[in-house]
Amino acid sequence: MENTPNTLPRQSWTFSNDTNSEIRRAADTGIYDIRGGGAKRRVPHFDDLLFLGASMSRYPLEGYREKCTTSVTLGTRFAKKPIELDIPITIAGMSFGSLSGPAKEALGRGATMAGTSTTTGDGGMTEEERGHSEKLVYQYLPSRYGMNPDDLRRADAIEVVVGQGAKPGGGGMLLGQKITERVAGMRCLPEGIDQRSACRHPDWTGPDDLEIKILELREITNWEKPIYVKIGGARPYYDTALAVKAGADVVVLDGMQGGTAATQDVFIEHVGQPTLACIRPAVQALQDLGMHREVQLVVSGGIRTGADVAKALALGADAVSIGTAALVALGDNDPKWEAEYQKLGSTTGAYDDWHEGRDPAGITTQDADLMARLDPTEAGRRLRNYLNVLTLECQTLARACGKSHVHNLEPEDLCALTMEAAAMAQVPLAGTNWYPGKPGF
Repeated sequence: MENTPNTLPRQSWTFSNDTNSEIRRAADTGIYDIRGGGAKRRVPHFDDLLFLGASMSRYPLEGYREKCTTSVTLGTRFAKKPIELDIPITIAGMSFGSLSGPAKEALGRGATMAGTSTTTGDGGMTEEERGHSEKLVYQYLPSRYGMNPDDLRRADAIEVVVGQGAKPGGGGMLLGQKITERVAGMRCLPEGIDQRSACRHPDWTGPDDLEIKILELREITNWEKPIYVKIGGARPYYDTALAVKAGADVVVLDGMQGGTAATQDVFIEHVGQPTLACIRPAVQALQDLGMHREVQLVVSGGIRTGADVAKALALGADAVSIGTAALVALGDNDPKWEAEYQKLGSTTGAYDDWHEGRDPAGITTQDADLMARLDPTEAGRRLRNYLNVLTLECQTLARACGKSHVHNLEPEDLCALTMEAAAMAQVPLAGTNWYPGKPGF
């Protein structure tokens, strides 16, 4: 049939322009696509939930006269010195190597001013980070890059990384152009050579071995430091239960919207579960073991607003962790660098080639000229402001639900806008008292 003005050509949904472009790129290069950031596909998220504010059947709190506290203590199970935070929002692990030295300093400055903790990431502990972080969590990763016992003792907590939300079951990458003399020295690697982080720890293969490793870490730190176990959002019920069995003080649960410095695009988009789908199974595992609130749950992966924070807490988390949002707060993907992003073949808000080390904002780079663009004092102030806003928004929602502490938020305060979100969060579909899979229905 000939095309007429009323019959337009239709593009395939399966073979879209984006899909065809990737097929052509793969055919031209013979290699898979590597990028940073998190999943770009639309999946059910916190936006699909709403709070049921107080009215007649609930009594709201007056924001100007009645307190709504936000403090949280992490590591109360076994550690002699749990971490006490003013706010339930922490900074996730992002490595030196992936990030510049000034960026790590800025994260420490901002977290300290806001009364919370930051985390090292792969590649070891920098003096900028330790010196400006009042509370610093040291990541213990499969690669062991930069790991040494002295830094374990200098940290305020230790996070054993078993999985990451952007790539459960996979390791990260750091390309040679970011392996400067300093980065190479910290990681005991050749300068300028691409590196691939391991996907599993070299000295244990399961939860029984992890229990032994956690005991080793406790002995080397005199049982003072809380031990976190970080898991990717794949099988949250069983992974949380096994982390508790192995002796974790805190479980960090990272959903697929969590970012990464660099890995295969196929990992980012097709491995793991949405953050929203992971929280309730993890909470259920803690409840079944009688450990909910005794072992704290920190949720990460796509946290952007105070509403996201409040919803994660309402579903049972003790705190949340932010990574990508923290980088944006520092100044990453800022429209003032749009012309330079376009020169790199990208645009503001879409730049995810962090592994190439050419970030115009000076954050995800080791280039001295680009790093000089980031003022860590000013960037730290911006992060502090952002964390304060997240906290105020979370408090506002908690007060509206009649809660005097953000941890008093509960699933009963929520409803869902979609069937998928209702099933994942196990809260009623709006206008009903039902969600898919609810017992008794």
